[in-house]
Amino acid sequence: MTYKLSNLAGDLSGGLTAGIVALPLALAFGVASGAGALAGLYGAITLGLVTALLGGTRVQVSGPTGPMTIVFASALVMLGNNLSLVMMVVLVAGLFQLLLAALRAGVLVRFIPYPVISGFMTGIGGIILVLQLAPLLGQTAPSTPLQALLLLPQHLQDINLQALLLGGITLLLVFLTPASISRWLPSPLVALVVCTLISLHFAMDVPVIGNLPSTLPQFTLPGFALDQWTLIFTLGLTLAVLGSIDSLLTSLVADSITHTHHQPNRELMGQGLGNMLCAFIGGLPGAGATLRTVVNVKAGGNSRLSGVIHALLLLGLLLGLAPLAENIPLAVLAGILLKVGVDILDLRIFKMAKVLPRSEFAILLTVLLLTFFTDLVIAVTAGIILAMGIITWRLAQRAEVSFEVNHDLPSLNRQTEGVRILHIKGPLFFGSTSHMLDRIEAVDAVLDTRQIILDCRKIQLLDASALLMLDEAVAHYQSRQLDVELVVRPHLRNQLLEAHLPHIHADLVFTHLDEAVQGKQS
Repeated sequence: MTYKLSNLAGDLSGGLTAGIVALPLALAFGVASGAGALAGLYGAITLGLVTALLGGTRVQVSGPTGPMTIVFASALVMLGNNLSLVMMVVLVAGLFQLLLAALRAGVLVRFIPYPVISGFMTGIGGIILVLQLAPLLGQTAPSTPLQALLLLPQHLQDINLQALLLGGITLLLVFLTPASISRWLPSPLVALVVCTLISLHFAMDVPVIGNLPSTLPQFTLPGFALDQWTLIFTLGLTLAVLGSIDSLLTSLVADSITHTHHQPNRELMGQGLGNMLCAFIGGLPGAGATLRTVVNVKAGGNSRLSGVIHALLLLGLLLGLAPLAENIPLAVLAGILLKVGVDILDLRIFKMAKVLPRSEFAILLTVLLLTFFTDLVIAVTAGIILAMGIITWRLAQRAEVSFEVNHDLPSLNRQTEGVRILHIKGPLFFGSTSHMLDRIEAVDAVLDTRQIILDCRKIQLLDASALLMLDEAVAHYQSRQLDVELVVRPHLRNQLLEAHLPHIHADLVFTHLDEAVQGKQS
């Protein structure tokens, strides 16, 4: 693909801004994981570079994330603080992600309903807004949104006015810089440079990024213990699934902002290769990072080059360019992130609240609250389960049973007496079979009924539950000494017979109604 030079300014701005934002996060995640700050930085550089070059989302920025860090830290404790064994877990996770890519499982995330995505995006926006209030006031950022809310009264009593001034100037710049200027020099980069220079010129006493280590990683082989293999396998699978969901959801967020379409299986491949490489250099595993990706896009990132620049900036800082970043005030970063948080709030769907089905709005609120107060995976899992339950219920309500007695069948040109036809319509699947069987068995035969015909010609598909339900219905009427026949579409007749059900045989299944009445195949 030919690179457009017109994108260069935006990619530089996006990559540099995302890199600066990623730096303190990578160091913090490294410390929280128990592997050390350098592990977080190594992971951010390695995964960020590999996925930028090989991943399936051109503006995605990858690196250590909260959920992945938590699982990694748990693995470290469970494996006796043996970092070498934990790196084997990371290697297994990367291999699993490559397997998911080979199985083309990445496309499954596209079936996530929009209320789930909207709730997730709005929840992330809310988290950004709440977590950045403390740095904006010159205080240390809490680790969770709930903690940030609880500590807010205390932070308001201990405001660093100089930090608040810098944050306020940052907000003015990012919100009010004219579009004609932002098109060529994105407002986050303007704010970053201007406010940092103000801080240095007036020697302001505000929290800054601070000193950074500068040591390259060594290439080492992960350890292995046969007696711990089951645990390593399980933890690796957990990391792989978590990282894949996290990355693909971030890809969907990027799609919604840029109005493009990612390649999910290529994204899984890039994530898998990146995490595998992290395992060999002692880097923290990671995934597509929603915050850093949104920062990249909002700061002007247009292509893979922005992700590469993000990784190279972190590498440059690691190799000794730290003085260029160590004096950046955290309040300035907070101001930039507050603008990002506002931008990704999905306010459109709230304006549609009056016309949305209550069930969909309930899903949105559930995902939003769980994203804010728990984590991404729990929120999305709950949202998908709720959405599946609602869809199942709606489909089940469309299933119907109606019946007729003494039919005129033109094809036979005679009155059929004692024949009762039950017309089964709508989707017949696991969600509707129990309800349908109750209705079928509740139909009592009239005195002169000699034959029951289950007319299933308006059913397109039979799952295992539906097959067993039909067999139970046949057994129910046979126990009443009635003749029972089924009328189905030709392809379903083969399916019924090949299922080898105990009460449904070839002489009971027909493809035409008049054949069923006569009790013989044409």
